[in-house]
Amino acid sequence: MNVLVINCGSSSLKYQLINMENEDVLAKGLAERIGLDGVIKHQAEGKEEVKLDDKLNNHKDAIKVVLDLLVDEKVGAIKSLDEIDVVGHRVVHGGEKFAGSVIINDEVILAMEDCIDLAPLHNPPNITGIKACQELMPNVTMTGVFDTAFHQTMSKKAYIYPLPYELYEELGVRKYGFHGTSHKYVANRVAELIGEDIEDLKIVTCHLGNGASATAIRGGKSVDTSMGLTPLEGLAMGTRSGSIDPAIITFLMNKKNMTIDEVDELLNKKSGVLGISGVSNDFRDIEKAAEEGNERAQLALDKFYYIVKKYIASYTAAMGGIDVLVFTAGLGENSIEARRAICEDLEYLGIEIDDENNNVRGKEQLISKEGKKVKVYVIPTNEELMIAREAIEILGNK
Repeated sequence: MNVLVINCGSSSLKYQLINMENEDVLAKGLAERIGLDGVIKHQAEGKEEVKLDDKLNNHKDAIKVVLDLLVDEKVGAIKSLDEIDVVGHRVVHGGEKFAGSVIINDEVILAMEDCIDLAPLHNPPNITGIKACQELMPNVTMTGVFDTAFHQTMSKKAYIYPLPYELYEELGVRKYGFHGTSHKYVANRVAELIGEDIEDLKIVTCHLGNGASATAIRGGKSVDTSMGLTPLEGLAMGTRSGSIDPAIITFLMNKKNMTIDEVDELLNKKSGVLGISGVSNDFRDIEKAAEEGNERAQLALDKFYYIVKKYIASYTAAMGGIDVLVFTAGLGENSIEARRAICEDLEYLGIEIDDENNNVRGKEQLISKEGKKVKVYVIPTNEELMIAREAIEILGNK
């Protein structure tokens, strides 16, 4: 059974075609600059990558080109679109309406549209991609897999904000959390690797990249997570501030005569490690600058490590213990120094890194010292595979 995984951004489209009998990736690619000149990179299993410069007016154009490439005799992976059994769409925000993945129908699309206020940059292109696929593949089942769904198991005390309760009732102001597909994948994968039932484990997962979040997972369910109503809350990130004193907003508006839109741009696009370092939002650039003696770059890294460390400890308290710590995503998978610095001084929790084991990038590995209470792992995330698995599961329950 083949699943086509679609992830639509505002001007981009990532895709993978996965054979779920063996979970092999038959083809993958990326369409960028949709609405402009258009560029598509595509590679089928066992074949060379091809790059096309093609005018892509909208997501429907991009999806049509992708489907043509998948069945192309020279660069494709399948002979006919009939070989696609189901499409799994990544959807960023499902609000409280979706606690799991669903088969998409008109009612589901309306519910996604109701969540646009909560994810104005993400849900519209997600919905556009779904509608384009429905038009181009009318006989194929469409499924929606939500970034927020995994976190719907949080208790009310975890997700409610200390604001007037009416704001929750009227506007849905609460913590939702994001990166759910990634956190779910690595938690389940690490349980497989250590050969224990996830129901018996207390896991903290750290998805660390340009966007970053941490999640407390007890018994396979999200107990708490760092991102909130929006992805701005929680850890410092590439350009996002993470959690700060909310009075800073009105302070800046008064002292700098900033508009709310200007403050919003500052917090989302000019802050985080970019704001502190003044170098870049790419941790690789900041690490290089720090090695060369840039004090602000080192401060940006130290602040980031410090915040992640605090979240690990607080989530250990929230769960009443910790059995496994997982690092994933770009920085988590590839930065030896970040993992070492974050785990430093967490020995009292039973977390200790083995320097030799930690000397790894981009592959699954146990990096904690032998015999220590808490197992620490690097697990490369695979959100596309998780989406495909969810799509197959939904199809089986149809």
